Amino acid sequence: MQLYHHPFCQFSRLIRLALGEMGMGPELIEERVWERRPGFLTLDPAGQTPVLVEADGLVVPGGTVIAEYLDETYGHAMGDRRLLPGGREERIEVRRLMAWFNEKFYFEVSEPLVREKVYKRFMPREAGGGPPDMPAIRAARANIRYHLHYIGWLLKTRNWLGGDRLSYADLAAAAHISCVDYLGDVPWHEDETAKIWYARIKSRPAFRPLLALTMAGMPPAACYADLDF
Repeated sequence: MQLYHHPFCQFSRLIRLALGEMGMGPELIEERVWERRPGFLTLDPAGQTPVLVEADGLVVPGGTVIAEYLDETYGHAMGDRRLLPGGREERIEVRRLMAWFNEKFYFEVSEPLVREKVYKRFMPREAGGGPPDMPAIRAARANIRYHLHYIGWLLKTRNWLGGDRLSYADLAAAAHISCVDYLGDVPWHEDETAKIWYARIKSRPAFRPLLALTMAGMPPAACYADLDF
């Protein structure tokens, strides 16, 4: 199994967390999507990470598609550790929260911060590289506050974001937040409940490879790999 990914691709991090929770260790192949590499475009014409390639050559593109594929193919063998719960209502809630973080949080917070503070450093100017757009960064920093409060509100009546057990809802949220946390842009003082939840999830073994990531010339925030903040 191979996973084409980028270390700061939020959806790649989601799939890496899922595979870690499922006890799978794919070969990781880093892909800079802005290079539009022909070999990668043959796998996914959209040219986006992540892309999973099974040992038999099956190509599964896109974070949400891969997450569903992993559940359909391997989820039953996980028993009560399955990342999509068995009940109809519970599955709807987990999918709703996945969409919240993969779409709403992504567009309002993690995408602009990663684009402006990370990707633009490495992209050529003709591909969109250049100095960061500070108004976009300030807007994203403001937006994350109500997302943290929403996480805290959910956890007042639940053990994990999607219900009683860890699920794709937690992994999606943590994947996006981890990118922002690396950059030091998560105001953890805003919601103690959200902070405790994140400490729980980043203490899990599946999270360790993400906490070990570093980018040349851009060290992580001091709290990024600190399990106790």
